[in-house]
Amino acid sequence: MNQTQTEKNTQTYMGTAVVLTQGRFHLNHAKTAHGLVRGTERFKILGVIDEVSAGKDAGVVLDGVQRDIPIFPSVQAFTGATGTTPDYAVIGVALCGGRLDEAWQTLVLDVMSQGISIVNGLHMPLSDIPAFKAAAEKYNVEIIDFRRSKPFDQLNYWTGKIFDITTPRIAVLGTDCALGKRTTSRMLMQMCRSNGIKTEFIFTGQTGWLQGSPYGFILDATPNDFVSGELEAAIIECEEKSNPDLMILEGQSALRNPLGPCGAELIVSADAKGVILQHTPFRKFFDTAEAFGCCLPTAEDEIKLIEMYGAKVIAVTLNGEGGTREELVRYAQQLKTTTKLPVIDPLNDDLSTLLPVIRAFINN
Repeated sequence: MNQTQTEKNTQTYMGTAVVLTQGRFHLNHAKTAHGLVRGTERFKILGVIDEVSAGKDAGVVLDGVQRDIPIFPSVQAFTGATGTTPDYAVIGVALCGGRLDEAWQTLVLDVMSQGISIVNGLHMPLSDIPAFKAAAEKYNVEIIDFRRSKPFDQLNYWTGKIFDITTPRIAVLGTDCALGKRTTSRMLMQMCRSNGIKTEFIFTGQTGWLQGSPYGFILDATPNDFVSGELEAAIIECEEKSNPDLMILEGQSALRNPLGPCGAELIVSADAKGVILQHTPFRKFFDTAEAFGCCLPTAEDEIKLIEMYGAKVIAVTLNGEGGTREELVRYAQQLKTTTKLPVIDPLNDDLSTLLPVIRAFINN
């Protein structure tokens, strides 16, 4: 990564942007775009480029909330309708294997030809590909491959200093990937802040960086030996610079996801004593592992596993995908009875109902 890109990775607000989803905005795989539509301090989102949902408001398509972010069928349609050219186009989807196929590569090269820089959070670094490198030079634009691992000499190894950090930490873990852990984490941060709790969000994925969070790292772009150290370093930096009342740690994947088990680091290496568990009751198999018959654990079993690690689950948040609102309400009531924990749907219920358990956790 060149120096200019490194500087981009550390600053907060970067400029105006459109989000590229190429017909996938209405699907779960566009979760990066969904996060940007819900809110970001790093960019001013001017529109979404998606031929399937064109003509609609992105917020309405996402969750029924008008956000005045229009969807256009192409970048040319956006510039023609608005008379403006965005500073950046953000690739807003998570593609299989983290690679851009031929159609995506053609789209991105076309966008660059219009004088728009590319923000790429996929595993495939575009600035290493000769055609993209040549296009960046020809059209005087940047390619920001922010999912690259930091240079070796900048990576942090775990030191144990985490045990000197006094700020309470809640990890938002899940029973699977792609079920809203980051969305819930950010909503919790905003809810706590609005109720007088000075709260910071420690991101561990690409969308957290795109949304402008100042503290964190991209876990799956970090060599395994340094994941614990990078997590520790982000928490230490957060306490030193912001001294918050509470940190919310974004979980990745799930403790038992066979495609990429993850989450123990937040409890063991980051010493998070509290956990909010995100669960999707109507999903039977781990995401993309359906053919192997790999079933999700129940929320009750996952709570037992988390507590074996030494953390305490203080609440459960739900993703209702695959079921009706009525079915989710019934499930939530059953889970409240069996676990004696608060259980809510963060997209439809009042998150502030979790304030008592969060305040109790902070003051414990």
